[in-house]
Amino acid sequence: MIRTENLTRRFGENLAVDNLNIEVQEGEIFGFLGPNGAGKTTTIRMLCALVAPSAGRAWINDFEVGPDNNAVRASIGLLTESPGLYESLNALDNMVFYARLYGLSEPEARKRSEETLRWLDLWRWRKQPVATYSKGMKQKLAIGRALLHQPEVLFLDEPTASLDAEAAFAVREAILSLKEAGRTIFLSTHNMEEANRLCDRIAIFKQKLLQLDTPLNLRRHFGLEERRIVVRVRRKVDGLTGKLGELSFIKTVNWLETEEKAAPGSPALEVRLLDPEENNPGLVRTLVEAGADIQYLEERTPTLEEVYLAAIR
Repeated sequence: MIRTENLTRRFGENLAVDNLNIEVQEGEIFGFLGPNGAGKTTTIRMLCALVAPSAGRAWINDFEVGPDNNAVRASIGLLTESPGLYESLNALDNMVFYARLYGLSEPEARKRSEETLRWLDLWRWRKQPVATYSKGMKQKLAIGRALLHQPEVLFLDEPTASLDAEAAFAVREAILSLKEAGRTIFLSTHNMEEANRLCDRIAIFKQKLLQLDTPLNLRRHFGLEERRIVVRVRRKVDGLTGKLGELSFIKTVNWLETEEKAAPGSPALEVRLLDPEENNPGLVRTLVEAGADIQYLEERTPTLEEVYLAAIR
């Protein structure tokens, strides 16, 4: 649904987007993570045919940005960082107005507006001026506006920025329902929890593409040399840390007295080792030979935030 080929944008001497190559599949929520000034919004503007690329090409739903700009714009919905609603108008009038701009007839505009407001649970407030809405309600209304013409692809630029927890949760639930309906969603966000929960794949971006994979694979295979294994045992064994420390693949080993996973009376070890897929059998064998009564081993993969920060740095 979205494909770029060496997509590049310069502003004078400033290189904002450098040879971006990505593909986004139909029905996918594609996360686009990067710091402020990384070029995320510029990328979205190019993909939405609002800013022309300096070089490279892009296609949205098989329409090429540039030659097919009108078709590109007709096939997408866009939520910008600012909702951009007419706050002196009520919600229904806002929706009908924008639906008419999308080319819908008056009856169809009213029908779609009602359907969308009901879906967003905003119908009961349809006659209230948007100025009286909370931030979360405005953001939901702006998402609804982007969907009035039933676009194939939806671009969301920081959809939960500045929202409180309850409003952000409502917006995320709306995004998940869009995925269930088969929409393709390009999601730019700073929120790691949001990206981890919503996205099928995540691109970490800073002027150029740094990493691209599923959230799980990013955490597992980001190239962090050491991996953390927590070993729960029935009781402590004297000299166990020393025996483990003799293994060449073990980097560190410590008892976790206050670790949240180590319940009282059930001590746990934190072991940092290289290549656990290869070396876990040797770790378990040494534990058993030393007399440890193992209850379980649990791998602690890096958080998405740790992966993101390492990539950006």
